[in-house]
Amino acid sequence: MRFTTIFFDLDDTLYPTSTGLWHAIKERMNLYMTERMGIPADQVPALREQYFKMYGTTLRGLQARHNVDEQEYLAFVHDLPLKDYLTPDPIQRKVIASLPTRNLIFTNADLHHARRVLAALELDDLFETIIDVNEVSPFCKPMPESFAIAQELADEPDPRKCVMIDDLPRTTRAALEVGMPSILYGTDEPTTDASGVFTDWNQLPILLGE
Repeated sequence: MRFTTIFFDLDDTLYPTSTGLWHAIKERMNLYMTERMGIPADQVPALREQYFKMYGTTLRGLQARHNVDEQEYLAFVHDLPLKDYLTPDPIQRKVIASLPTRNLIFTNADLHHARRVLAALELDDLFETIIDVNEVSPFCKPMPESFAIAQELADEPDPRKCVMIDDLPRTTRAALEVGMPSILYGTDEPTTDASGVFTDWNQLPILLGE
C-alpha cells in the first residue's frame, strides 16, 4: 500500500447517519443557541447554516460573531448518552485493525467527545491519536490550514501518502485540493469530490489498494 497515514473523520463516518446521533448533536446546538445565547428559535437554523458555510463549523462562527466559550459549548452539545445511539460493528473493527497504515482521528469535535464515541464503538485501541478541533484552532476542516496542521501532527509531510475519510463532500474535496487522496463515506455514487466512495467497510481495503 502506497499510503502511510489515514485520517478518519468521527461523527457520521465511524457510525452511519441512521444512528441519529449527529441529529441529536445538532438539536443540542440549537438548544444552546436559544437557551444559553437567547437567539430566537426561528433564526437558529439559518444562522447555523450561515456559520457552517462561512466558518467551517457552527462553533467557529459563534466564536467569531458572539465570543462563545468554546469548551462550554462543546461540553453542552455533546452531552448525550452515546450508548443509546451507537453499537459496535465487528466488521468495521476487523477492517480498520487490518490496515497497515497509521490511523488517526481527525475531527471537528473535541477530544472528550471523540474518546467517548470510540469507546462506545469499541474502537479506542485502533487509532494512534486524535486530532480534534482544539489541535487545529483557530482553523477546522475543510480549511486547508487544518490539513497542514494534521499532517504536521501526524509527522507525514507528503499529502500524497495520506488519505482523508469523511462523510462530507466539502471535506473530501478540500483534501483533494491540498493534494491528499480522499474517500467519501455514506454513498456508493461516484463523485468528483473524492477519490473513491463506500458504504460497506469491507470495500475500504480495496479502495486503498487501487
